[in-house]
Amino acid sequence: MKNTFYITTPIYYPSGKFHIGTAYCEVLTDAIKRYKKSRGYDTFMLTGLDEHGQKVEKVAEKKGLKPQEHVDEMADSAKKLWKLMNIDYDKFIRTTDEYHCKAVQKIVEKFLENGDIYKGKYEGWYCMPCENYFTETQLVDGKCPDCGREVIKMSEDAYFFNMKKYEQWLKDFYAENPDFIVPQSRKNEIFKNFIEPGLEDLCISRNTFDWGIPMPNDPEHVLYVWLDALTNYITALGYGSDDDTLFNKYWPADLHVVGKEIIRFHGIYWPIFLHALGLELPKQIYAHSWVVMKDGKMSKSVGNVIYPEVLIERYGVDATKYYLLRMMSFAQDSMFTPEDFVERFNSDLANDLGNLLNRTIGMMNKYFDGIIPTNSTAKTEFDDSLEQFVKQQITKIEECMDTYHVSNSLVELWAIISRANKYIDETAPWVLAKSEDESDKEKLKSVMFHLAETMRKIAILLTPFMPKTAEEILKQLNIPFSDKKWDLVYCDDFIAEGTKVIEKGQPLFVRLDKDEEIEYIKSSMK
Repeated sequence: MKNTFYITTPIYYPSGKFHIGTAYCEVLTDAIKRYKKSRGYDTFMLTGLDEHGQKVEKVAEKKGLKPQEHVDEMADSAKKLWKLMNIDYDKFIRTTDEYHCKAVQKIVEKFLENGDIYKGKYEGWYCMPCENYFTETQLVDGKCPDCGREVIKMSEDAYFFNMKKYEQWLKDFYAENPDFIVPQSRKNEIFKNFIEPGLEDLCISRNTFDWGIPMPNDPEHVLYVWLDALTNYITALGYGSDDDTLFNKYWPADLHVVGKEIIRFHGIYWPIFLHALGLELPKQIYAHSWVVMKDGKMSKSVGNVIYPEVLIERYGVDATKYYLLRMMSFAQDSMFTPEDFVERFNSDLANDLGNLLNRTIGMMNKYFDGIIPTNSTAKTEFDDSLEQFVKQQITKIEECMDTYHVSNSLVELWAIISRANKYIDETAPWVLAKSEDESDKEKLKSVMFHLAETMRKIAILLTPFMPKTAEEILKQLNIPFSDKKWDLVYCDDFIAEGTKVIEKGQPLFVRLDKDEEIEYIKSSMK
């Protein structure tokens, strides 16, 4: 029986068009899922939309639409974007789905039975964009500590979840599970700012608008967004329904991938909700950093927002994916610039990867009529070192991916590509081809064999990050794309005898005119 691997993205607010920051989260999750799948895991990836709340209601109102009409449009838009980006998700949940709404009400009923929920009066500060309440001491310069926007004073009857009841349990849990949240700095932040000062009970309902799931015991109230939203990770698997097959198979989640701005909700409220339900907690939460611009966070008012469609339609989906994954560090915010995008496209994709494949295919056709030679006993002095280097790098790539250091894994992969390009220069196949010495002709066979096998391995290693590019490399080598299982990178003599490469392959990536493309990207920012 296969090991399972359940991975989730956050469910995104459908308040506007998704920029590359949201796209990064989706691409990151997709890459991890594809990697685990290639390693033989039975994978399940969940994504979707968080469709309730006052903010969504207000956005719909501005557009002259009913909230349901607005979220229907946004769900269609999101699915089209993920299809364009070749995201391999297994389920798309919407919190307006009937099964989810019913399951959430059952969850609330259980909390009520357990005495975890009580009715009171909320008085404090509310940030509508974040849909979150704050105490006076939590504000920063009188504004929302998360987004920096204005907050409004609120006073209304509401239901609360008794977080204080579980405060000691949460502290004990973290003491026993120090790696539950990565990077470590994210956990430190929520401890310092929210857990150590003492937990505040969580307001879970509102009665000043009605776009939400009705409180089961008091339909004048609708459930506040975080209880509704967080539970999607279990309701999507059938928890609270008549068919909990997926839940029994995949829960607990192996990894929740979220943006750092919502780690507090996932690191405090979500563990407590699950504990109160008597359920296992997810194995780990990865709170990734932000894509930022030269002038700070992406903002329509500043006019520095870049959308993934802009990059994909001009440069291709895999180039866009590669840039996002390579640019973003594990723990620090990373800056997007048009200059860096064009530079990485030209150097990493066109020069390094594209040139390596072009040279390999070209020489195979020139020296062996396109037939990949079998391995030769007459090795060059560089063959063994190339083989050893590739094996060493595969181990490093696996270590990076197993700890979700995805950008680092691409650094290690590109080291193989650079080493293979250097190998061509070291062995000088054009010199060996001109030699009259029979041993040199045998060495030429060894060189071309090693290049083909290295190129095949590179394609497999690329598959989680750039699946279309990986497929094109194998196509040009005339190797079935079904032969891309990760374990095949450990084979050193896999290519079938007599395999003939494509006669003239299309370049994977064509060099860009630097100035022209930088100007294009800048002009596309809004």
